[in-house]
Amino acid sequence: MSDEKTTHFGYKTVREEEKQGKVAEVFHNVAAKYDVMNDLMSFGVHRLWKRFTMEFTGVRRGNHVLDIAGGTGDLTMKFSDLVGPEGKVVLADINDSMLKVGRDRLLDKGYSGNIEFVQCNAQYLPFEDNSFDVITMAFGLRNVTDKDMALREFNRVLKPGGRLLVLEFSHTKNPLLKKAYDLYSFTALPIMGKLIANDSESYRYLAESIRMHPDQETLKGMFKDAGFANCEYHNLTGGIVALHKGIKP
Repeated sequence: MSDEKTTHFGYKTVREEEKQGKVAEVFHNVAAKYDVMNDLMSFGVHRLWKRFTMEFTGVRRGNHVLDIAGGTGDLTMKFSDLVGPEGKVVLADINDSMLKVGRDRLLDKGYSGNIEFVQCNAQYLPFEDNSFDVITMAFGLRNVTDKDMALREFNRVLKPGGRLLVLEFSHTKNPLLKKAYDLYSFTALPIMGKLIANDSESYRYLAESIRMHPDQETLKGMFKDAGFANCEYHNLTGGIVALHKGIKP
């Protein structure tokens, strides 16, 4: 009997050490078209979800913010304006293709002074304890191999009183919405991926990874287990997406 630890990559079972490489391949493939596909897939609603997230961050001038799995830099751009020259925003992503797209996009728009770009794994953050006032992760947690480990790392690098906000696809309990969402995810998304990004398989994985992600109550419990207090979540678009929040005591 094998002692190898396994995890899921979409609906497939893979060895834990394989998942990171497989996820990396997906995001290498989609990086160049990521923003275009986000707008198409969500009909632009992802911008409203992110705006809602920003309202809960409480970010102020001089704060230090970590935007982990920050990809193309949507949230980083807004944080950069809020923290001002005295503050700092770290745009971090495990995927160098996504990080390059984000860095080029921000530099093209004139953002640089208070932003740092770091390629790193959410499970092994290269930051000192108590470094950040706020950490955000938008649509990245479901791709992490060991989510509990990542949440403990977020707790470690947050300052006492700091807050973690995780925006992620979740699980709707509305049967009609669920049926329509499943049909859209497993039929339309791969077709759109093929037409726009010439890659249907990556978008099939992204749809599957959403279904394998913990539901709202499970993830809330994981926040608590990682040491967070005042844990809560807000369902958006009928529970298709949820914003989870926790405070480091």
